[in-house]
Amino acid sequence: MITFIICLVALVAAYFLYGKYLDHVAGIRNTTDVPSKTMFDGVDYIPLPRWKTFLIQLLNIAGLGPIFGALLGAAYGPVAFVWITVGGIFFGAMHDFFSGVISLRNGGLSLPEIVGKYLGGGSKAVMRWFSLALMILVGAVFMSQPAELIAERITAPALDGVAFQSPAGHTFSTLLLIILGLILVYYLVATLLPIDKIIGKIYPVFGGLLIFMALGILWSLFTEYGNQIPEFTGFQNMKANAEKFPLVPMLFTTIACGAISGFHATQSPLMARCMRNENESRVVFYGAMISESVIALIWAAIGMAFWGGVEGLNGAIAANGGAAAILVDKIATATLGEVLALFVIFGVVACAITSGDTAFRSARLIAADMFGIEQKSIVKRIGVCIPVFALGLAIILLLPFGTIWSYFAWANQTLAVFTLWTICVWLHSKGRNIWIALIPALVMTYVCASYIFVSPLMFGMENRLVAYLLGGVLTALIAAFMLKKVYSYGKKLS
Repeated sequence: MITFIICLVALVAAYFLYGKYLDHVAGIRNTTDVPSKTMFDGVDYIPLPRWKTFLIQLLNIAGLGPIFGALLGAAYGPVAFVWITVGGIFFGAMHDFFSGVISLRNGGLSLPEIVGKYLGGGSKAVMRWFSLALMILVGAVFMSQPAELIAERITAPALDGVAFQSPAGHTFSTLLLIILGLILVYYLVATLLPIDKIIGKIYPVFGGLLIFMALGILWSLFTEYGNQIPEFTGFQNMKANAEKFPLVPMLFTTIACGAISGFHATQSPLMARCMRNENESRVVFYGAMISESVIALIWAAIGMAFWGGVEGLNGAIAANGGAAAILVDKIATATLGEVLALFVIFGVVACAITSGDTAFRSARLIAADMFGIEQKSIVKRIGVCIPVFALGLAIILLLPFGTIWSYFAWANQTLAVFTLWTICVWLHSKGRNIWIALIPALVMTYVCASYIFVSPLMFGMENRLVAYLLGGVLTALIAAFMLKKVYSYGKKLS
């Protein structure tokens, strides 16, 4: 349990120490001259209290990631603790903080527009389509999973028959299609309405529920399962079929939320448009990510401890077909009891749905920025939403979840790479310490590059040495290209 406690303390301390340092680097000011005031539109640019923006940001970025991803990532062993802690402090929280601050300083611009400003028009065009595709993938993931969780807990024999079968062989019952339809309607409403009508009212409640779940599990760790948490002794890979799932890059894509996730950079502009003062940045952006890392750390620990160690966790994952939702249900029922377990499952569903609707909201805003469509008119908002939702639903119906999730994992971290290099340009243009972003940018570039050659969904090369060398060559080429951007665009902007 010593490793777990050290990591937990390090994460909390980082908010006050490294977070304060990043405040200094960014030159955070005590000013109310922010987009919610200067660009108020009553839809997306609306000032909200700091506690609300923090909880909404936490729920937006969290979703299922720090729960499901942490549980599955814990199968690699205690090295997951190290990645969550180091990644959360120096990679993810820094990434979220600066992506939020840069958006705040640029009128609440969405991520593709920010990338375009700092990396050039070509990168902007790529990022627009890449971000839009990722947001639709995220929306699809977080529409299908809560629907299946809800369907599993409802007994309705008359609606259990197969209503649709995808080309991939995945079947959909009538009940599941009905639930998907209801979630889709909610997404449409939440995406269209002003941010303070639904998101601003119910998201803080769900954000509080997410924290409550984590604290309940933390209590169980200290009172019942503490002696079952394994200690970190080295960087050995303890996952079943370790040769098929090497630590690099698989651990870094399995545990994204809780360490670093490119999706977060698409969410930060949403809250950048709602903050009342620039000095709220550390709480809203860095603080929310550190909180997510703590949640991921807790779920990774209970995943290893509940089944008596990493080997037991791997066995449970295999026995349940990799369904993290079932693992969460079993853990919650055993540690918190039937009643509180229902709250946990409700919280898991809520986390998924609320991340899904903000993903679609981000997709609407990205598409609107791409095509120059103003969003004050509800007719124009609907016009943008219809094709976005249609694509999301098509992905759910036509592709198996495992395929969607795997490509999402890689695309998510690739988005983080773009964001990290953008931060490098911004820091260089301001004459600030570029290394705090450059090192994470190089590491994550290599993770995503090596994934192309290692992952069975891509080249799946069995010769790992050659795969890693090719990943290194691709990383060097990307780094050279990006460093040229850093110094050329940074000089122009300085």
